[in-house]
Amino acid sequence: MTTSKLFLRSIRKNIKLYYLYFFSMIFSISLYYIFATLQHDPSVKEMTDHTSGFSNAFLAAGILLVVIISVFTIYANGIFLRRRSQEIGLYQLIGLSKSWVIRFLVVEQVVLGFGSLLIGIAIGALLSRLFLVVLINLIGLDGVAGLPFSFTATIQTIVVFTMLIAITIMQIIRLIAQNRLIDLFRAEKQKDPVKKPNNILSGLLALIGVGLIAFGYYVSGIMLDDTETLLMNMGMVLASTILGTYLFFRVSISWIFYQYRKKKNGNLGLKNSLSIAPLMHRMRGNANSLTLITVLSAMTITMVSLAYSLYYSVENDTKLAMPFDFAMVNMEDTTETFMMELDKEEITYEHHPIEALQVTGDIPNINWGEGRTILFFPAEQLQQAGVDVEVPESGEAVYYNSRAMIEGMDNTVGYPKEVELVKGETILLTELVLENIMNVSFFGEQFLVSEETFKAFKVAFAGEEDLLQRFDTIQVENEEERAQASAVYGALPEERLMSDYHSMYQSAFQMNGLFIFVTAFLGLVFLISTGSILYFKQMTEAEQEKQYYKTLRQLGFSEFHLMQGIVRKQFYVFCIPLIIGIMHAIFALKVGSILVISSIIFPAMVGIVLYVVIYLLFAILTISYYRKIVRSVM
Repeated sequence: MTTSKLFLRSIRKNIKLYYLYFFSMIFSISLYYIFATLQHDPSVKEMTDHTSGFSNAFLAAGILLVVIISVFTIYANGIFLRRRSQEIGLYQLIGLSKSWVIRFLVVEQVVLGFGSLLIGIAIGALLSRLFLVVLINLIGLDGVAGLPFSFTATIQTIVVFTMLIAITIMQIIRLIAQNRLIDLFRAEKQKDPVKKPNNILSGLLALIGVGLIAFGYYVSGIMLDDTETLLMNMGMVLASTILGTYLFFRVSISWIFYQYRKKKNGNLGLKNSLSIAPLMHRMRGNANSLTLITVLSAMTITMVSLAYSLYYSVENDTKLAMPFDFAMVNMEDTTETFMMELDKEEITYEHHPIEALQVTGDIPNINWGEGRTILFFPAEQLQQAGVDVEVPESGEAVYYNSRAMIEGMDNTVGYPKEVELVKGETILLTELVLENIMNVSFFGEQFLVSEETFKAFKVAFAGEEDLLQRFDTIQVENEEERAQASAVYGALPEERLMSDYHSMYQSAFQMNGLFIFVTAFLGLVFLISTGSILYFKQMTEAEQEKQYYKTLRQLGFSEFHLMQGIVRKQFYVFCIPLIIGIMHAIFALKVGSILVISSIIFPAMVGIVLYVVIYLLFAILTISYYRKIVRSVM
């Protein structure tokens, strides 16, 4: 056989065996090209000039995409090289030099790598406009840009992925240069020796692993209490959780398997021999891969679920922060002008003036600083304006703050508590409600009191500077008219106008739409990479165990019996890291939930379920591959 025929045969074989790897690479290259195109295209920037951080979001997404694809490519390439170790050894055994083998594999890698690169760029160029339409629908913009072919994005994509191909070439050179011929023939069949674990050391390391995970969970729950040490705490959580997860897979599960084997006196039976035994023999390698899968799963679930939670809750969260469509303080002339303009446009609205008292005060056990501004609002006037509130008892107040969780002032501080006000006055603060009774854009902590308490304070604080405030609130019920009214409001000459509900909603909608657009596709890449790594590893193990299946079939065991053990093994390999990854993600989402006023349970569950469904498809593919191997041995 000539070198050229051998080369073509090798490429055909690789594409046939590793089609999922090339699909992942092509998809990732296409996505990176699309992100780069959207980042650099001037017409897209013009359309999204009100969406803050648009270019930065795609730049960050591109960097994160390159990082995960680099990890995936290096890991998968290592698996492939190990699987082809006997083939590489045979080339040398028949007299071919190491330099010839290196040139052969490097040329093959270059052809396949740049082939994937060109196909990925071509697909990315074709799909760029489709992705732009999806983005525009998500962020609610009008119009579609032309999005022509981007030369800058093409060069950027080629440079980045050429560097990645160069890294895989270095892997090939290192493998062939450093390994002896006998090592190449043994590499595919290497297993970890099953040794009797040191009970004391194994137990200690297992406890340390679980303790590190628990410590990471604990720190994640308190990390927001001190913003000055936030970055350090984040690094601590990541380090402890990853190390704890590794020790869990490397020590804890290995110890459990050994104890189970010892209890059975080594007689594991067919099902356990096909499931537990292979894991025991490759526990070191499995610990690395299962830790990687767990961490990637947790990252993906957290990222996608949080993005969807923010997008899903944007309308409700904005309403909780902005109960009125428009609100102006001590601007009666501007309010009259605005209402005249609304009348000209024939926009239906309701106007309600609301009084407020502005004083200073201090709450014990809350790090506000001295002399915090407090706004007292009478409940009866807010009820007339359409706000759903209950009237507090005389001498009591309810604290309303939609940002209390972010500001570290949630219910954990304990209520009721006494608030010290100016002139020696006090009031009993009975509870905290995570919403606002006046638009969040106004300065001051919002306290709800009864009309009786309000009037008593008006007398008690008489003479205080800027005591009485007048808030003019306007509500527009029709959604289309609300957008029109927002445009009228923005055209007013007054420079001290605060944000209106529609403008804040649109800004949040566009920002979160951009966030979910980026995270959805990044999450899909993460998921494909995660599932592919497990699939490739199990595919390699299936080939290694092929002779065992043949022997078992010759002994009379049916396909059904063999598949029972194989399915159990895949449960351990796929489901254990998935379950632990979901646990990691739940604690991470608990921290991220402070960004969302509404409950994130439903959108988070949607994200988790979608991830699990797609992830388990790889388990089904793996089981199907094993079934094909089992059937082929007879």
